[in-house]
Amino acid sequence: MRHHTPQERAALGKAARASAPRSSHAEFARGPERPDPLQIIEKQSATRLPELVPIRYGRMSESPFRFYRGAAAIMASDLAGAPTTGFRTQLCGDAHMLNFRLLASPERRLMFDINDFDETLPGPWEWDVKRLASSLVIAGRSNGFSDKTRAAIVRATVRSYRETMRAYAALGNMAVWYDQFDVDRIRDRFGADLSARGRARWSQALAKARSHDTLQAFDKLTHVVDGERRIAPDPPLITPLEDLLEGDRRGAVRQEIQGLIERYGQSLPSDRRFLLEQYRVADMARKVVGVGSVGTRCWIVLLLGRDEEDPLFLQAKEADESVLAPHVGAGTYRTQGERVVAGQRLMQATSDIFLGWERVEGIDGRRRDFYVRQLRDWKWVATAEEMVPRGMRTFGALCGATLARAHARSGDRIAIAAYLGGGDLFDRALVTFAESYADQNELDHQALVAAVRAGRLPIASA
Repeated sequence: MRHHTPQERAALGKAARASAPRSSHAEFARGPERPDPLQIIEKQSATRLPELVPIRYGRMSESPFRFYRGAAAIMASDLAGAPTTGFRTQLCGDAHMLNFRLLASPERRLMFDINDFDETLPGPWEWDVKRLASSLVIAGRSNGFSDKTRAAIVRATVRSYRETMRAYAALGNMAVWYDQFDVDRIRDRFGADLSARGRARWSQALAKARSHDTLQAFDKLTHVVDGERRIAPDPPLITPLEDLLEGDRRGAVRQEIQGLIERYGQSLPSDRRFLLEQYRVADMARKVVGVGSVGTRCWIVLLLGRDEEDPLFLQAKEADESVLAPHVGAGTYRTQGERVVAGQRLMQATSDIFLGWERVEGIDGRRRDFYVRQLRDWKWVATAEEMVPRGMRTFGALCGATLARAHARSGDRIAIAAYLGGGDLFDRALVTFAESYADQNELDHQALVAAVRAGRLPIASA
Protein backbone atom coordinates (compact mmCIF):
# COMPACT_ATOMS: atom_id res chain seq x y z
CA MET A 1 0.00 0.00 0.00
CA ARG A 2 1.49 3.33 -1.09
CA HIS A 3 1.31 6.21 1.38
CA HIS A 4 0.78 9.64 -0.15
CA THR A 5 3.06 12.46 0.98
CA PRO A 6 1.53 15.35 2.94
CA GLN A 7 1.84 17.49 -0.19
CA GLU A 8 -0.05 14.93 -2.27
CA ARG A 9 -2.76 14.62 0.38
CA ALA A 10 -3.19 18.39 0.52
CA ALA A 11 -3.43 18.49 -3.28
CA LEU A 12 -6.18 15.86 -3.19
CA GLY A 13 -8.09 17.97 -0.69
CA LYS A 14 -7.89 21.10 -2.78
CA ALA A 15 -8.81 19.17 -5.92
CA ALA A 16 -12.02 17.99 -4.25
CA ARG A 17 -13.28 21.58 -4.35
CA ALA A 18 -13.90 21.13 -8.08
CA SER A 19 -16.38 18.26 -7.68
CA ALA A 20 -17.83 19.47 -4.37
CA PRO A 21 -17.40 23.25 -4.01
CA ARG A 22 -17.43 24.36 -0.40
CA SER A 23 -20.38 26.63 -1.16
CA SER A 24 -22.38 23.59 -2.35
CA HIS A 25 -22.73 22.41 1.23
CA ALA A 26 -25.30 25.16 1.75
CA GLU A 27 -27.75 23.18 -0.34
CA PHE A 28 -30.65 21.26 1.12
CA ALA A 29 -33.36 20.56 -1.38
CA ARG A 30 -36.38 18.45 -0.52
CA GLY A 31 -36.89 16.42 -3.67
CA PRO A 32 -40.22 14.97 -4.80
CA GLU A 33 -38.91 11.44 -4.11
CA ARG A 34 -37.99 12.15 -0.49
CA PRO A 35 -39.15 9.19 1.62
CA ASP A 36 -42.03 9.77 4.03
CA PRO A 37 -40.27 10.54 7.36
CA LEU A 38 -43.03 8.83 9.35
CA GLN A 39 -42.55 5.64 7.37
CA ILE A 40 -38.86 5.70 8.27
CA ILE A 41 -39.74 6.03 11.96
CA GLU A 42 -42.41 3.34 11.80
CA LYS A 43 -40.00 0.95 10.08
CA GLN A 44 -37.61 1.34 13.00
CA SER A 45 -40.42 0.84 15.51
CA ALA A 46 -41.42 -2.46 13.90
CA THR A 47 -38.35 -4.17 15.40
CA ARG A 48 -38.71 -2.65 18.87
CA LEU A 49 -40.60 -3.57 22.01
CA PRO A 50 -44.18 -2.61 21.12
CA GLU A 51 -45.11 -1.55 24.65
CA LEU A 52 -42.31 1.05 24.65
CA VAL A 53 -42.80 2.49 21.15
CA PRO A 54 -45.56 4.92 22.35
CA ILE A 55 -43.01 6.41 24.76
CA ARG A 56 -40.68 7.07 21.83
CA TYR A 57 -43.43 8.81 19.87
CA GLY A 58 -44.42 10.76 22.96
CA ARG A 59 -40.90 12.05 23.47
CA MET A 60 -40.40 12.90 19.80
CA SER A 61 -43.70 14.81 19.68
CA GLU A 62 -42.72 17.14 22.55
CA SER A 63 -40.67 19.61 20.45
CA PRO A 64 -38.76 19.93 17.17
CA PHE A 65 -35.50 19.46 19.09
CA ARG A 66 -36.67 16.22 20.70
CA PHE A 67 -37.95 15.05 17.35
CA TYR A 68 -34.54 15.74 15.82
CA ARG A 69 -32.81 13.67 18.50
CA GLY A 70 -34.89 10.68 17.45
CA ALA A 71 -34.66 11.29 13.71
CA ALA A 72 -31.09 10.26 12.83
CA ALA A 73 -32.44 7.79 10.26
CA ILE A 74 -34.39 10.54 8.51
CA MET A 75 -31.38 12.82 8.29
CA ALA A 76 -29.15 9.99 7.06
CA SER A 77 -31.59 9.48 4.21
CA ASP A 78 -31.59 13.21 3.46
CA LEU A 79 -27.79 13.46 3.48
CA ALA A 80 -27.36 10.51 1.14
CA GLY A 81 -27.80 12.80 -1.86
CA ALA A 82 -25.77 15.73 -0.50
CA PRO A 83 -22.42 16.84 -2.00
CA THR A 84 -19.39 15.09 -0.49
CA THR A 85 -15.65 15.32 -0.98
CA GLY A 86 -15.18 11.55 -1.04
CA PHE A 87 -13.01 11.62 2.09
CA ARG A 88 -14.37 9.23 4.71
CA THR A 89 -13.88 9.12 8.44
CA GLN A 90 -15.37 7.04 11.21
CA LEU A 91 -18.70 8.79 11.83
CA CYS A 92 -20.58 9.11 15.08
CA GLY A 93 -23.70 8.98 12.92
CA ASP A 94 -25.77 10.96 15.41
CA ALA A 95 -23.52 13.91 16.28
CA HIS A 96 -26.17 16.26 17.68
CA MET A 97 -25.07 18.63 20.42
CA LEU A 98 -26.31 16.54 23.38
CA ASN A 99 -24.24 13.54 22.31
CA PHE A 100 -21.17 15.51 23.45
CA ARG A 101 -20.57 15.47 27.21
CA LEU A 102 -18.19 15.11 30.11
CA LEU A 103 -16.92 11.57 30.74
CA ALA A 104 -14.39 9.87 32.99
CA SER A 105 -11.12 8.54 31.62
CA PRO A 106 -9.69 5.30 33.03
CA GLU A 107 -7.14 7.50 34.82
CA ARG A 108 -10.03 9.23 36.63
CA ARG A 109 -9.78 12.53 34.78
CA LEU A 110 -12.77 14.39 33.42
CA MET A 111 -12.77 14.51 29.63
CA PHE A 112 -15.10 16.08 27.06
CA ASP A 113 -15.94 13.73 24.21
CA ILE A 114 -18.62 12.18 22.02
CA ASN A 115 -20.78 9.77 23.98
CA ASP A 116 -23.26 7.93 21.71
CA PHE A 117 -22.07 5.57 18.98
CA ASP A 118 -25.16 3.49 18.19
CA GLU A 119 -25.01 4.60 14.54
CA THR A 120 -21.24 4.69 14.03
CA LEU A 121 -19.84 3.65 10.65
CA PRO A 122 -17.26 4.99 8.19
CA GLY A 123 -18.79 7.64 5.93
CA PRO A 124 -18.51 11.22 4.62
CA TRP A 125 -17.08 13.48 7.32
CA GLU A 126 -19.46 16.27 6.28
CA TRP A 127 -22.48 14.34 7.60
CA ASP A 128 -21.44 14.56 11.26
CA VAL A 129 -20.65 18.27 10.93
CA LYS A 130 -24.03 18.97 9.34
CA ARG A 131 -25.91 17.05 12.02
CA LEU A 132 -24.09 18.99 14.74
CA ALA A 133 -24.70 22.36 13.07
CA SER A 134 -28.39 21.65 12.50
CA SER A 135 -28.90 20.59 16.11
CA LEU A 136 -27.59 23.96 17.31
CA VAL A 137 -29.98 25.86 15.05
CA ILE A 138 -32.93 23.76 16.21
CA ALA A 139 -31.97 24.22 19.87
CA GLY A 140 -31.41 27.94 19.29
CA ARG A 141 -34.86 28.31 17.79
CA SER A 142 -36.38 26.55 20.79
CA ASN A 143 -34.60 29.04 23.04
CA GLY A 144 -35.87 32.03 21.05
CA PHE A 145 -32.47 33.04 19.67
CA SER A 146 -32.49 35.42 16.69
CA ASP A 147 -31.38 34.49 13.18
CA LYS A 148 -28.18 36.49 13.69
CA THR A 149 -27.42 34.77 16.99
CA ARG A 150 -27.99 31.30 15.57
CA ALA A 151 -25.75 32.09 12.60
CA ALA A 152 -22.98 33.20 14.95
CA ILE A 153 -23.30 29.94 16.93
CA VAL A 154 -23.04 27.77 13.81
CA ARG A 155 -20.12 29.79 12.39
CA ALA A 156 -18.24 29.46 15.68
CA THR A 157 -18.88 25.70 15.76
CA VAL A 158 -17.82 25.03 12.18
CA ARG A 159 -14.86 27.42 12.39
CA SER A 160 -13.69 25.51 15.47
CA TYR A 161 -13.97 22.22 13.55
CA ARG A 162 -12.12 23.67 10.56
CA GLU A 163 -9.32 25.34 12.52
CA THR A 164 -8.82 22.31 14.77
CA MET A 165 -8.61 20.02 11.75
CA ARG A 166 -6.03 22.34 10.20
CA ALA A 167 -4.01 22.20 13.40
CA TYR A 168 -4.11 18.39 13.39
CA ALA A 169 -2.97 18.36 9.76
CA ALA A 170 0.38 19.75 10.93
CA LEU A 171 0.86 17.09 13.64
CA GLY A 172 2.30 13.60 13.50
CA ASN A 173 0.10 10.54 13.81
CA MET A 174 0.93 9.76 17.44
CA ALA A 175 0.40 13.36 18.52
CA VAL A 176 -3.10 13.26 17.03
CA TRP A 177 -3.83 9.89 18.63
CA TYR A 178 -2.81 10.98 22.11
CA ASP A 179 -4.60 14.33 22.01
CA GLN A 180 -7.64 14.79 24.25
CA PHE A 181 -9.83 17.49 25.74
CA ASP A 182 -9.51 17.27 29.50
CA VAL A 183 -10.96 19.95 31.75
CA ASP A 184 -7.68 21.83 32.09
CA ARG A 185 -7.29 22.15 28.34
CA ILE A 186 -10.92 23.16 27.95
CA ARG A 187 -10.45 25.91 30.52
CA ASP A 188 -7.33 27.21 28.81
CA ARG A 189 -8.83 27.15 25.30
CA PHE A 190 -12.46 28.14 25.91
CA GLY A 191 -12.61 29.66 29.39
CA ALA A 192 -12.07 33.23 28.20
CA ASP A 193 -15.11 32.94 25.90
CA LEU A 194 -17.44 32.44 28.85
CA SER A 195 -18.96 35.11 31.04
CA ALA A 196 -18.45 35.01 34.82
CA ARG A 197 -21.84 33.32 35.08
CA GLY A 198 -20.85 30.84 32.39
CA ARG A 199 -17.63 29.94 34.21
CA ALA A 200 -19.59 29.43 37.42
CA ARG A 201 -22.02 27.11 35.62
CA TRP A 202 -19.08 25.21 34.14
CA SER A 203 -17.63 24.68 37.62
CA GLN A 204 -21.01 23.40 38.76
CA ALA A 205 -21.09 21.02 35.81
CA LEU A 206 -17.68 19.60 36.73
CA ALA A 207 -18.79 19.01 40.31
CA LYS A 208 -22.03 17.42 39.13
CA ALA A 209 -20.20 15.11 36.73
CA ARG A 210 -17.88 13.88 39.48
CA SER A 211 -20.88 13.13 41.69
CA HIS A 212 -22.55 11.05 38.96
CA ASP A 213 -20.66 7.86 39.67
CA THR A 214 -21.45 4.24 40.46
CA LEU A 215 -21.98 4.91 44.16
CA GLN A 216 -24.47 7.68 43.39
CA ALA A 217 -26.32 5.36 41.01
CA PHE A 218 -26.21 2.66 43.69
CA ASP A 219 -27.87 4.95 46.23
CA LYS A 220 -30.42 6.29 43.74
CA LEU A 221 -31.38 3.15 41.85
CA THR A 222 -31.36 0.44 44.51
CA HIS A 223 -33.03 -0.43 47.78
CA VAL A 224 -32.80 -3.29 50.27
CA VAL A 225 -35.38 -6.08 50.02
CA ASP A 226 -35.25 -8.91 52.58
CA GLY A 227 -31.68 -7.96 53.40
CA GLU A 228 -30.48 -7.95 49.78
CA ARG A 229 -29.78 -5.11 47.35
CA ARG A 230 -32.27 -4.87 44.51
CA ILE A 231 -32.87 -2.39 41.71
CA ALA A 232 -35.78 -0.14 42.70
CA PRO A 233 -38.70 -0.01 40.25
CA ASP A 234 -39.54 3.24 38.45
CA PRO A 235 -41.95 2.08 35.73
CA PRO A 236 -41.99 2.37 32.82
CA LEU A 237 -38.44 3.80 32.82
CA ILE A 238 -36.92 1.12 35.06
CA THR A 239 -38.66 -2.23 35.48
CA PRO A 240 -36.88 -4.94 37.50
CA LEU A 241 -36.97 -8.38 35.94
CA GLU A 242 -39.01 -9.59 38.93
CA ASP A 243 -41.80 -7.20 37.92
CA LEU A 244 -41.45 -7.68 34.19
CA LEU A 245 -41.87 -11.43 33.74
CA GLU A 246 -43.13 -14.40 35.69
CA GLY A 247 -42.22 -18.03 36.16
CA ASP A 248 -40.18 -19.87 33.58
CA ARG A 249 -39.87 -16.84 31.29
CA ARG A 250 -38.33 -14.80 34.09
CA GLY A 251 -35.83 -17.57 34.83
CA ALA A 252 -34.94 -17.95 31.17
CA VAL A 253 -34.31 -14.23 30.72
CA ARG A 254 -32.27 -14.12 33.92
CA GLN A 255 -30.02 -16.89 32.59
CA GLU A 256 -29.82 -15.13 29.23
CA ILE A 257 -28.63 -11.83 30.72
CA GLN A 258 -26.31 -13.47 33.23
CA GLY A 259 -24.76 -15.43 30.39
CA LEU A 260 -24.43 -12.23 28.35
CA ILE A 261 -22.44 -10.55 31.14
CA GLU A 262 -20.22 -13.60 31.63
CA ARG A 263 -19.50 -14.10 27.92
CA TYR A 264 -19.09 -10.43 26.98
CA GLY A 265 -16.00 -10.39 29.18
CA GLN A 266 -14.23 -12.25 26.38
CA SER A 267 -14.37 -9.02 24.35
CA LEU A 268 -12.40 -7.17 27.05
CA PRO A 269 -8.62 -7.02 27.43
CA SER A 270 -7.40 -9.70 29.84
CA ASP A 271 -6.82 -7.31 32.76
CA ARG A 272 -10.35 -5.86 32.50
CA ARG A 273 -11.77 -9.37 32.20
CA PHE A 274 -9.95 -10.35 35.40
CA LEU A 275 -11.50 -7.35 37.17
CA LEU A 276 -15.00 -8.16 35.88
CA GLU A 277 -14.73 -11.75 37.10
CA GLN A 278 -14.39 -10.47 40.68
CA TYR A 279 -18.03 -9.31 40.59
CA ARG A 280 -21.24 -11.34 40.77
CA VAL A 281 -24.60 -10.48 39.22
CA ALA A 282 -27.07 -9.39 41.91
CA ASP A 283 -30.05 -8.00 39.99
CA MET A 284 -31.20 -6.73 36.60
CA ALA A 285 -33.88 -4.46 35.18
CA ARG A 286 -35.11 -3.18 31.84
CA LYS A 287 -34.39 0.51 31.26
CA VAL A 288 -35.86 3.05 28.82
CA VAL A 289 -33.07 5.21 27.38
CA GLY A 290 -32.78 8.35 25.27
CA VAL A 291 -35.19 9.41 22.54
CA GLY A 292 -34.20 7.64 19.34
CA SER A 293 -33.25 4.48 21.26
CA VAL A 294 -36.56 4.08 23.07
CA GLY A 295 -37.99 0.65 22.35
CA THR A 296 -34.65 -1.08 21.86
CA ARG A 297 -33.80 -3.68 24.45
CA CYS A 298 -31.71 -2.19 27.22
CA TRP A 299 -30.85 -3.81 30.53
CA ILE A 300 -29.09 -2.43 33.57
CA VAL A 301 -27.30 -5.04 35.65
CA LEU A 302 -26.22 -4.61 39.25
CA LEU A 303 -23.05 -6.48 40.15
CA LEU A 304 -21.49 -6.66 43.61
CA GLY A 305 -17.80 -7.10 44.38
CA ARG A 306 -16.02 -7.22 47.72
CA ASP A 307 -19.27 -6.98 49.66
CA GLU A 308 -22.84 -5.65 49.45
CA GLU A 309 -21.51 -2.07 49.37
CA ASP A 310 -19.09 -2.54 46.45
CA PRO A 311 -21.28 -2.06 43.35
CA LEU A 312 -20.74 -2.03 39.61
CA PHE A 313 -23.59 -1.02 37.32
CA LEU A 314 -23.39 -2.19 33.72
CA GLN A 315 -25.75 -1.30 30.88
CA ALA A 316 -26.32 -3.85 28.12
CA LYS A 317 -27.93 -2.11 25.14
CA GLU A 318 -29.21 -3.69 21.98
CA ALA A 319 -27.21 -2.77 18.88
CA ASP A 320 -29.15 -2.81 15.62
CA GLU A 321 -27.95 -1.96 12.12
CA SER A 322 -26.74 1.63 11.83
CA VAL A 323 -29.10 4.10 10.17
CA LEU A 324 -26.13 4.97 7.95
CA ALA A 325 -25.76 1.43 6.59
CA PRO A 326 -28.26 1.71 3.71
CA HIS A 327 -26.33 4.74 2.44
CA VAL A 328 -22.65 3.97 3.18
CA GLY A 329 -22.50 0.17 3.45
CA ALA A 330 -22.92 -2.21 6.35
CA GLY A 331 -19.31 -2.36 7.52
CA THR A 332 -17.05 -5.37 8.12
CA TYR A 333 -17.77 -6.40 11.70
CA ARG A 334 -19.38 -9.73 12.53
CA THR A 335 -21.87 -8.26 14.98
CA GLN A 336 -23.51 -4.87 15.48
CA GLY A 337 -22.21 -4.74 19.05
CA GLU A 338 -18.64 -5.05 17.86
CA ARG A 339 -19.34 -2.33 15.27
CA VAL A 340 -20.44 0.07 18.02
CA VAL A 341 -17.50 -0.73 20.29
CA ALA A 342 -14.92 -0.50 17.52
CA GLY A 343 -16.29 2.85 16.37
CA GLN A 344 -16.33 4.21 19.89
CA ARG A 345 -12.77 3.14 20.59
CA LEU A 346 -11.63 4.70 17.33
CA MET A 347 -13.35 8.06 17.85
CA GLN A 348 -13.05 8.59 21.61
CA ALA A 349 -9.79 9.74 23.16
CA THR A 350 -10.32 7.27 26.01
CA SER A 351 -13.12 4.76 26.47
CA ASP A 352 -14.88 3.04 29.35
CA ILE A 353 -12.77 0.19 30.75
CA PHE A 354 -15.79 -2.14 30.67
CA LEU A 355 -16.80 -1.38 27.06
CA GLY A 356 -17.42 -4.63 25.17
CA TRP A 357 -19.96 -6.62 23.16
CA GLU A 358 -21.78 -9.95 22.89
CA ARG A 359 -24.42 -11.71 20.76
CA VAL A 360 -27.20 -13.60 22.54
CA GLU A 361 -30.10 -15.82 21.55
CA GLY A 362 -33.28 -14.63 23.19
CA ILE A 363 -36.05 -16.75 24.63
CA ASP A 364 -37.95 -16.07 21.39
CA GLY A 365 -35.19 -17.81 19.43
CA ARG A 366 -33.90 -14.62 17.79
CA ARG A 367 -30.25 -13.59 17.91
CA ARG A 368 -29.60 -10.04 19.06
CA ASP A 369 -26.42 -8.03 19.42
CA PHE A 370 -25.58 -5.98 22.50
CA TYR A 371 -22.82 -3.71 23.65
CA VAL A 372 -22.01 -3.23 27.31
CA ARG A 373 -20.58 -0.30 29.26
CA GLN A 374 -20.83 1.22 32.71
CA LEU A 375 -24.18 2.81 33.40
CA ARG A 376 -22.83 5.96 35.00
CA ASP A 377 -19.23 7.00 35.45
CA TRP A 378 -18.61 10.72 35.97
CA LYS A 379 -21.03 11.76 33.25
CA TRP A 380 -22.62 15.14 32.63
CA VAL A 381 -24.69 16.33 29.70
CA ALA A 382 -25.63 19.92 28.97
CA THR A 383 -29.22 21.18 29.16
CA ALA A 384 -29.86 22.92 25.86
CA GLU A 385 -32.95 24.72 27.15
CA GLU A 386 -30.89 26.49 29.83
CA MET A 387 -28.22 27.81 27.47
CA VAL A 388 -27.83 31.51 26.74
CA PRO A 389 -26.39 32.59 23.35
CA ARG A 390 -22.85 33.06 24.57
CA GLY A 391 -22.86 29.73 26.36
CA MET A 392 -24.24 27.84 23.36
CA ARG A 393 -21.66 29.48 21.09
CA THR A 394 -18.82 28.34 23.35
CA PHE A 395 -20.35 24.89 23.77
CA GLY A 396 -20.73 24.58 19.99
CA ALA A 397 -17.09 25.52 19.47
CA LEU A 398 -16.04 22.87 22.00
CA CYS A 399 -18.17 20.28 20.19
CA GLY A 400 -16.69 21.30 16.84
CA ALA A 401 -13.14 20.90 18.08
CA THR A 402 -13.98 17.55 19.69
CA LEU A 403 -15.55 16.26 16.49
CA ALA A 404 -12.48 17.33 14.50
CA ARG A 405 -10.25 15.39 16.89
CA ALA A 406 -12.44 12.29 16.50
CA HIS A 407 -12.42 12.56 12.71
CA ALA A 408 -8.69 13.26 12.54
CA ARG A 409 -7.96 9.88 14.15
CA SER A 410 -9.55 7.89 11.33
CA GLY A 411 -9.77 10.16 8.27
CA ASP A 412 -7.30 11.97 6.06
CA ARG A 413 -6.92 15.07 8.21
CA ILE A 414 -4.50 16.70 5.76
CA ALA A 415 -6.86 16.36 2.78
CA ILE A 416 -9.90 17.51 4.80
CA ALA A 417 -7.99 20.49 6.18
CA ALA A 418 -6.78 21.49 2.73
CA TYR A 419 -10.31 21.22 1.37
CA LEU A 420 -11.70 23.42 4.16
CA GLY A 421 -8.96 26.04 3.78
CA GLY A 422 -8.26 29.11 5.88
CA GLY A 423 -11.34 31.11 4.91
CA ASP A 424 -14.90 30.88 6.19
CA LEU A 425 -16.64 29.76 2.99
CA PHE A 426 -17.54 26.34 4.41
CA ASP A 427 -18.61 27.88 7.74
CA ARG A 428 -21.07 30.21 6.03
CA ALA A 429 -22.39 27.43 3.81
CA LEU A 430 -23.30 25.36 6.84
CA VAL A 431 -25.21 28.27 8.37
CA THR A 432 -27.48 28.19 5.34
CA PHE A 433 -27.74 24.40 5.36
CA ALA A 434 -28.53 24.20 9.08
CA GLU A 435 -31.31 26.78 8.83
CA SER A 436 -32.83 25.00 5.83
CA TYR A 437 -32.65 21.66 7.57
CA ALA A 438 -34.20 23.10 10.71
CA ASP A 439 -37.13 24.20 8.55
CA GLN A 440 -37.50 20.65 7.25
CA ASN A 441 -37.21 19.22 10.74
CA GLU A 442 -40.07 21.44 11.91
CA LEU A 443 -42.24 20.19 9.04
CA ASP A 444 -41.40 16.58 9.92
CA HIS A 445 -42.19 17.22 13.57
CA GLN A 446 -45.54 18.74 12.60
CA ALA A 447 -46.28 15.64 10.52
CA LEU A 448 -45.58 13.45 13.55
CA VAL A 449 -47.84 15.56 15.77
CA ALA A 450 -50.58 15.40 13.15
CA ALA A 451 -50.24 11.61 12.94
CA VAL A 452 -50.54 11.38 16.71
CA ARG A 453 -53.67 13.52 16.73
CA ALA A 454 -55.16 11.44 13.93
CA GLY A 455 -54.55 8.24 15.89
CA ARG A 456 -52.00 6.84 13.42
CA LEU A 457 -49.23 6.82 16.05
CA PRO A 458 -49.90 6.04 19.74
CA ILE A 459 -48.10 8.07 22.39
CA ALA A 460 -47.38 7.65 26.08
CA SER A 461 -45.55 9.91 28.50
CA ALA A 462 -42.78 8.77 30.80
